[in-house]
Amino acid sequence: MTDKKTQLLSVLIVTLLLSPTFLLSQNTGDFKPIIKWNARAQVWLRYSDLNEGSLVNNEPTSSFTDISIRRIRIPVSAQITPKLFVYTLFGGNNYNLKKVESPIEVLDFYAEYTFSKYLEIGMGKSGWQGLSRWNIRSSASMMGLDSPLFSLNTVERNDDLGRQFGFWFKGQAGKLDYRLTFNQPRAITKIPDEKVDFANNRPRWKTSSYIKYQFFENESNKSAYHTGTYLANKKVFNIGSGFQFQEKAFSDGDAQLPTTTLYNMKHWAIDSFLNIPLGNQEAITAYLGYYNFDYGKDYIRNVGANNPTNGGGIDFNGPGVAFPMMGTGITWYAQFGYAFNETKILDSAVVIQPNIAIQHSNFDALHDKMTVYDFNVNFLLKGSHANKISLGYQLRPIFDINTLLEKGRKGMAVLQYQIALK
Repeated sequence: MTDKKTQLLSVLIVTLLLSPTFLLSQNTGDFKPIIKWNARAQVWLRYSDLNEGSLVNNEPTSSFTDISIRRIRIPVSAQITPKLFVYTLFGGNNYNLKKVESPIEVLDFYAEYTFSKYLEIGMGKSGWQGLSRWNIRSSASMMGLDSPLFSLNTVERNDDLGRQFGFWFKGQAGKLDYRLTFNQPRAITKIPDEKVDFANNRPRWKTSSYIKYQFFENESNKSAYHTGTYLANKKVFNIGSGFQFQEKAFSDGDAQLPTTTLYNMKHWAIDSFLNIPLGNQEAITAYLGYYNFDYGKDYIRNVGANNPTNGGGIDFNGPGVAFPMMGTGITWYAQFGYAFNETKILDSAVVIQPNIAIQHSNFDALHDKMTVYDFNVNFLLKGSHANKISLGYQLRPIFDINTLLEKGRKGMAVLQYQIALK
């Protein structure tokens, strides 16, 4: 980490920690500011059957075993006054053999003011945005090995790991929960090369919303990040719907030229989430979502989570563990898991939760439908996400670069350890 980044990080931390003390001196009531923080990480041991022609540090490699840190998160929050809340999240993703430096970034930094439970207003850099439940989810409580990355539909292009600067309105009215957000995407400098891609123009504001109806218990809306699974701790059934819109977000060439075609980004989704405790402390968690993405004509993007390669790839997928993950078209996403009653393993109390996830997409750019399967088993020590071991396997399709038809499948196996310090 550079000296400037270190100094900035230190200033932000000190400012956040000292601000409650400063404001307390101006508060004549009995309220005392509350500061909460923790740190967590996810460590991966992985075996990957790489896409054909992949390069690892420029050496042709067909399969590869690596150790990496998938995520580091250090959230710090402060309830400064009964109405004013400040949240900061430090962290980063994919600390692997390709990363020369290991910076801890400022992912979130924002403030919210509560007028009532019906209306809260926030501003800053955050993950607050609409579309679906999984558009931004909590990495601390995921049921699957990894999050459904396709729902982070602009990740690391005009955002920062899904975060953008903006302001938002949110609230709960009885069983109804809503969020309405206005975000400013990052500017794109790379010029699209004939195919539709993010436009190199002045970024227009992105408007998005997500509304859900909660049939059983209400979920907290304190954080932007939805819970992945409550195990047997909460009874939840929600149905939600949302959208995203950004004008002139994509183009098929230099957006500064009058001959270039510009496209609006138009996404919408409908989804449902279920978490039902059963007898004997067992529980079912399930999700089903329908996503209609419109980036522009035949847009498609290959993504490989925590990809260990640095180039190559002779198929449409590209190098490493990438596959066509997001694009213009329709996607169905389903997830199901069952948490068994606590049992003893090596004298430790463990909750075992097998789960499966399926992404099925009909992208305009491909001649075949794209389906990827994720199988996973969680071992939660004392039933807590703070000390969790997961064993997962992903089976992805490989598409021929000429015919755009599926030609086979390859797999990736991951042993993950998640630890949280509270």
